[in-house]
Amino acid sequence: MATPSMKRNERITRSSLMVVMVGMGLAFALPFYWLISTSLKSDAQLFVFPPVMIPSPVMWENFALAMTKIPFLMYFKNTMVIVGSTVLGVVISSSLVAYAFARMEWPGKNVWFGVLLATMMIPFPVTMVPMYLVFKNFGWINTFLPLIIPSFFGNAFYIFLLRQFFMTIPHSLSDAARIDGCSEFRIYWNIILPLVKPALLTVGIFQFQASWNDFMGPLIYLNSDKMYTLALGIQQFQGIYNSQWQLLMAASTIMTLPIVIMFFVAQRYFIQGIVMTGIKG
Repeated sequence: MATPSMKRNERITRSSLMVVMVGMGLAFALPFYWLISTSLKSDAQLFVFPPVMIPSPVMWENFALAMTKIPFLMYFKNTMVIVGSTVLGVVISSSLVAYAFARMEWPGKNVWFGVLLATMMIPFPVTMVPMYLVFKNFGWINTFLPLIIPSFFGNAFYIFLLRQFFMTIPHSLSDAARIDGCSEFRIYWNIILPLVKPALLTVGIFQFQASWNDFMGPLIYLNSDKMYTLALGIQQFQGIYNSQWQLLMAASTIMTLPIVIMFFVAQRYFIQGIVMTGIKG
């Protein structure tokens, strides 16, 4: 039976944890608040001391001005083409490979899964030059193909994530479907995929964020200004208007908003997907 002293200590512990969590939340939110605050400032408020935390007057026109300084809509369209294609590619390819590793029996499965995981330890600079030469020989430089096509060959981390989720589904469902005459692909498509929507959504969110924020890939493969993504466009913006920080922050805020909105809309499925992948190894 809990004594009054134990209950008091428990309340103190909970209160302390709450204070720590609130403090950490504020610390993580401060850079984002400063980004938005700076995007709404006038020139006179940028470098004053002490810093202006709440802009007055609020310069909402900074956002409209930022979108006219660079071809923002063209960069946005290019980014969405790449993001949409890569999300579709990794969800399809990674789920197929993960299904094979989790639900099918074939010689050397565990060995090849270990090889797959080992590829995650290869740093990008090691493969950057060989991949560039390959895509150059294909004639894909200054096109979206080098940024899209690799996603249709799977991703080691996403395959691992989906495999862990697939292994939580009872094999009796697949066995019953086989008895009824279902092919392996139909089991994968009609039975397994509908049960793993949280994991698929988690992979989609990860890939959306990776492609949306990708700077190095477009920098390497895209040469024409008409092909630039938002990440490259904002870097160009900084090079041209590096003294107008409020406009740069406004453009950065606009670019950040889709990621934030997507996470808050899909956070329930995102958290469920992360939690469920660790249930069974």
